[in-house]
Amino acid sequence: MVKLTHSAGHALCTPGKQSPDGYKEWQYTNEIVKLVMAELEQYEGVQQKRIDDPTGKTDFPLTVRSNMVNSFVPDLHIDYHLNAAGNGDWYSAEGIETFVYKLSDKPSVVIGEKIQNGLVSSLGFRNRGLKEGNLHMLREADKAKAKILIEFAFMTNKDEAMKMRTTEYQNRAAKVIVDAIAAQYNLKKKVIPVAGFTDKVTVPNTVFWQATAVVQEYQKR
Repeated sequence: MVKLTHSAGHALCTPGKQSPDGYKEWQYTNEIVKLVMAELEQYEGVQQKRIDDPTGKTDFPLTVRSNMVNSFVPDLHIDYHLNAAGNGDWYSAEGIETFVYKLSDKPSVVIGEKIQNGLVSSLGFRNRGLKEGNLHMLREADKAKAKILIEFAFMTNKDEAMKMRTTEYQNRAAKVIVDAIAAQYNLKKKVIPVAGFTDKVTVPNTVFWQATAVVQEYQKR
């Protein structure tokens, strides 16, 4: 059994934490969290919990979130965020970075590097690297065997922000995370019996397949 916790950064109601045009950080990260969790349900032996408010109406305090993680005792906790820079206008800072509490924390570093490198390759944004961060969710969620905080892009960079609002880029980000988790923990796809057949059928990557099909159909027009 692999246990996972997920937290979309902040909430719809959180002051600030948005792009210059008012698009909230939670609006980006909520979609990625939902995609990741839905796809992970297609694997055997996965138990997962979302520790932010999935409606976005309440911004749970960080102490509440870290306590929820510690009560669940996951193998991995992921905090999902978008970065920001500047003084409230569109700004040039760019790229992806992933944080661990300490670079000496090997379990966090291993999965963090997998995800960081995968995101850079898939999204095509600047690689800002894997870094140490004295951040509450990394420091205080100490019952998690591994924990990382991802900054997928800068929501204050117009090019990155607009791309991360699209289904295509959200699915790219989610697929990287799911693939990294599946590889790290040797997860196997669920199989289901099919009436009239002696063989079992592996559950397909439904979320990603459907999203890819929509994009491909649109591109044909």
